[in-house]
Amino acid sequence: MHETTTPSDTDVRLLALEILREHDPAVKASRTRALWDAVRAQAARIDPAGARADPGDLPGRPARPALVEPSALKRRGMQSEAGRAVLLHALAHIEFNAINLALDAVWRFRAMPEDFYLDWLKVAAEEAHHFSLLSARLAEFGHAYGDFPAHDGLWDMAQRTRGDVLGRMALVPRTLEARGLDASPPIRKRLAQAGDHASAAILDIILRDEIGHVLIGNRWFRFLCDARQLDPHATYESLAARYHAPRLRGPFNFEARREAGFDEAELRALSGLDDGPPSV
Repeated sequence: MHETTTPSDTDVRLLALEILREHDPAVKASRTRALWDAVRAQAARIDPAGARADPGDLPGRPARPALVEPSALKRRGMQSEAGRAVLLHALAHIEFNAINLALDAVWRFRAMPEDFYLDWLKVAAEEAHHFSLLSARLAEFGHAYGDFPAHDGLWDMAQRTRGDVLGRMALVPRTLEARGLDASPPIRKRLAQAGDHASAAILDIILRDEIGHVLIGNRWFRFLCDARQLDPHATYESLAARYHAPRLRGPFNFEARREAGFDEAELRALSGLDDGPPSV
């Protein structure tokens, strides 16, 4: 664990970097929410111009879970408690990575409007809440975060786009995280069918908040495109190719994506990739 500082005595972006380096997931989640509370209480300042050197040890994370290739992860059905525990662990891992991704955006990218930092700190705090909910539910199954292997796809894209705020906005929130908008409804349905209404209720909270997170990604992607006089559709395609973004596959949750700020041209393009009815 790294030495702590209080929100009143340093810059929010520096604190975000410090919390990003924290290895203990529960401490990271707690400190993230505390920093957001301090910012909302105007007890911390934001310095958009400050340059921060990458410490080279990012992100802070525990020794477990073991990180493996996605193909090495086994799928289990949700009818058993064991299968649902594996699912909850996978979701907790996504939310833990999402905390790191949002904190990384706060500290790494300088000279953005103050609202950029406020938006991503809010996202980090909500991801921390999701992680805490999933961790508590996982404990009810007799497990803890780290008990099962996981993969590192989300952070891998953060590494690829670490020098490019436009690429980050295009490919993390509105590509990788947007996939959660598509995946959540069928997962929630299967949990409810298995009688696990407590876990399904957590999925409802996550989907509601993730729509807002993807909307924030769309907001800043388009802000940057406008500032650079770039066409957002052509720019997205170029960035997806440059950074080897995963190919999008349906079915898509068109209603949630519309709420999250995707325009009709983007939705029409997705409809050509759809392999089933939209999840709404």
